[in-house]
Amino acid sequence: MSEVVLPQYDYDIIIIGGGPAGYSAGIYAARAALKTLMVEGAATVSQISITDMVENYPGIPEGINGFDLMQLFKKQAQKFGLEVVAQDATAIKKVSDFPVIWEVAAGDKSYRALAIIIATGAMWRSLDIPGEAELTGRGVSYCATCDGPFYRGREVIVVGGGDTAIQEALFLTHFANKVTVVHRRDRLRAAGLLQKRAFAASKIEFIWDSVLEEIKGSEFVTGAKLKNVRTGEKSEIAADGAFIFVGRLPHTEIFKGLVRMDKTGFIVTDENMSTDAPGIFAAGDCRDKPFRQVVTAAGDGANAVYSAELYIADLKGQTY
Repeated sequence: MSEVVLPQYDYDIIIIGGGPAGYSAGIYAARAALKTLMVEGAATVSQISITDMVENYPGIPEGINGFDLMQLFKKQAQKFGLEVVAQDATAIKKVSDFPVIWEVAAGDKSYRALAIIIATGAMWRSLDIPGEAELTGRGVSYCATCDGPFYRGREVIVVGGGDTAIQEALFLTHFANKVTVVHRRDRLRAAGLLQKRAFAASKIEFIWDSVLEEIKGSEFVTGAKLKNVRTGEKSEIAADGAFIFVGRLPHTEIFKGLVRMDKTGFIVTDENMSTDAPGIFAAGDCRDKPFRQVVTAAGDGANAVYSAELYIADLKGQTY
């Protein structure tokens, strides 16, 4: 098959987002000799970068600070020739239909590519209460899978009543002596089977109709102030950690109308990371999926590049 003459473009692939999914994609793309640009982001910080200790990433048995892990990802990607610009992507549009060419605006420049990998991540929805931001990473957490082992023999609070909150509360019972679930309603929203397991767990207690008003502590979490939403009564509870599970917010605003999303804004893909837009792939926490960890984000990034590579080879009329 002869190669096709394509309209002018700057890169084979543009990766939007500089977290584990983005840099994993960058490693695979650059190593495959695909001309690749990463629009890393200037204002958006990857969740992993503010994680104090990552203990469950394969190959690093002693654990590693999240920011340091991302620096290793970045160093490895740039070793293979990945280009990086520290700007936020502000718009993306199609500038050619046959074949499709995409243009990404970032800062005062724009870049054109045959394929786009969206890896913009997500962030946990916060409570926006005193002590929460100040003690994040020092007792306030949004990931039991990440931080649960630090609370062996301790007492923790879990905020929320949905599937994630109850799943994580059950997970925490493997480590903590006591898990107190604080929920603003008088019943859980979690699936029936999860509720049954939680109510049967001897380590889990429930405080109903209540919200956290403040997380207490100076260096580390020592407890929280609560308010009953029905009676207005206020109380305090001692705890060594507070795990907050009141939803996630994907960083996908600029892609609305471009690719299919679920009702909460997460991008819908198939198992190959393909979206419903030709040449656009998504990887990591911005994608609609049940489990979000550094290792799964990295796998998504590699998978997205493989799919993009096949797509680009087909566009160019190359055999692969």
